[in-house]
Amino acid sequence: MATRARKTARKIECVITTLEMTEPPSAPPAPLPLVSKLALMRAERPSVPFYRFLYNTVGADWLWYERRLMDDVALSAVIHDAGVEVYVLYVGGVPAGYGEIDRRREPEIEIAYLGLTPEFIGRGLGRYLMRWIVDQAWTYGPERVWAHTCNLDHPRALNMYQRSGFVPVGQERVLIDDPRLSGAFG
Repeated sequence: MATRARKTARKIECVITTLEMTEPPSAPPAPLPLVSKLALMRAERPSVPFYRFLYNTVGADWLWYERRLMDDVALSAVIHDAGVEVYVLYVGGVPAGYGEIDRRREPEIEIAYLGLTPEFIGRGLGRYLMRWIVDQAWTYGPERVWAHTCNLDHPRALNMYQRSGFVPVGQERVLIDDPRLSGAFG
């Protein structure tokens, strides 16, 4: 019985919600956040260490782990693929978050990652970044733009996706190995 409990404790239930848009949002864009020196730039061929900084800083509190487990060669192949675009949000010259568009399976486009660094959460930047990334994805004329979030993400993530025009189209419950036990967060 104790062995079974330890094995269960090493797993985390993850409820993954898939969302999609089949047409561009009709609502007006979110207003610019009231911050000084706001910039949003594409990171063309970001270095692996810079990308890891973004991914690890944005995703640490939400247990983003998949790309932490990738070696540098595999990660570089993804982020340097012509169909992958990484956009970095800066406030006062400091990286405040990022969004990643994955066009490798066109005519569908995935918002693969989107989030803010902890110190910039709660300032209206998430809505702005989400809308900008969604609008950018629609410039390619896809059949749909889709994303997924889960119960491990920020508690308001699912609501933000829905307020941005995404509609839930599926949900899946999976047990994942606790990534904190793999050494990825060490």
